[in-house]
Amino acid sequence: MKSKIKLMHKSMTTFVMMSLLLTLCLVGSVQAKNAPEESGSNAPSYNFSPVNQYNLDLMGKYWNPILDYVSERSGVRLSLRLGRTSEESTAIVLAGDSDFAFTNHMFSPERMKLRWRVFGRRNGPPVSGQIVVFAQSPIKALSELEGKTVAFPGADALLAYKVPMAQLNEQKIDVFSVFGGNLDAAFSQMLAGRADAIGSNSQMVAEYTVRENRKFRVLWSSPPFNDLALMVSPRVPLAHTQAVAKAFSGMHKDPVGKQVLENASNTINSKTLLFFIAATDAEYDSYRDFYRRYPARLH
Repeated sequence: MKSKIKLMHKSMTTFVMMSLLLTLCLVGSVQAKNAPEESGSNAPSYNFSPVNQYNLDLMGKYWNPILDYVSERSGVRLSLRLGRTSEESTAIVLAGDSDFAFTNHMFSPERMKLRWRVFGRRNGPPVSGQIVVFAQSPIKALSELEGKTVAFPGADALLAYKVPMAQLNEQKIDVFSVFGGNLDAAFSQMLAGRADAIGSNSQMVAEYTVRENRKFRVLWSSPPFNDLALMVSPRVPLAHTQAVAKAFSGMHKDPVGKQVLENASNTINSKTLLFFIAATDAEYDSYRDFYRRYPARLH
C-alpha cells in the first residue's frame, strides 16, 4: 500500500524513517505468507516453458493461475518463461533456461539425448495433425494445395507442421510455407488471405472454431498422438519433480484447483474440463516412431 507522507518539519524525519521500516517489514511478511509453505522463503525455483499454442496474452491467462496453484501446493516455485514464438520458447528449453516444459518438441533422436522425462499430460483425448481450410474455401482436396501457401505455427511444431509436411511430401505436393510463431498467428495468416490453408492439430482447430466462431474443412488428418507432455529436465532433483507432479495431477481433485482448471479451460474455450494426469515416456512412443520413419530434415 502506498502512503503519501507530507513532511511538515525536520523533527518528523525520525518518525518517517520508522514508518518506512515498519512498512517494509509488513511487505516482507505478506511475501512470506504468499511463498510456498513447504519451503518458505527458500523454496526452490524453476522456469516453466510451454509451447506457444496461443498468443502471449492468452498463454499468460491460461498458465499463470495454474502455475501459481502448483507452486503453492508443491512448495516448488514455477515461473512462466516464454519466447515470442513457439521456436523461441523451445530454444529457451534447449539452452537450459527452463527445467519444466509442456511440449512435444523433445522426442527427436538428438533431443532425446538431453534426457528430459515425461511425468504428466492433460486428460484430453489424443489429437491429430491436420491440414484445414475455411469452410467456404474453394479448395476441397489436399492435391489442390499444389503451389499454394500453407501457414504453420513454426518449424518445431510436430503435429502442426512436421506431421502435415511429411504427408505433403509423401504425396509430392509442393507448397509455400509461412510461419506465424504460434497457432493463433497462423490462423490469422489464413484469415488475412495470406495463406490458403493451415497446418494445425485437431484440438486447436476445435478451440479456435468456438473462440472465433469460424468453421473449417479438414483436408487431411493424421493418426492420433497423445497431447503435449509435462516434462522435466534431469537437473531437477527427484523430490522436486515428484512434488510438482503430485500438485499437477491432484488439481482436479481439490475444489480450489478444480476452479483454476475450469477458468483455464474457459479461457481457451475448451468444450470439456482439461486437467492433468500422470503419464510416462512410453505414452509418447508414437512421436519417436514418427522420427524413425521420416527424414532428418523433419527432425
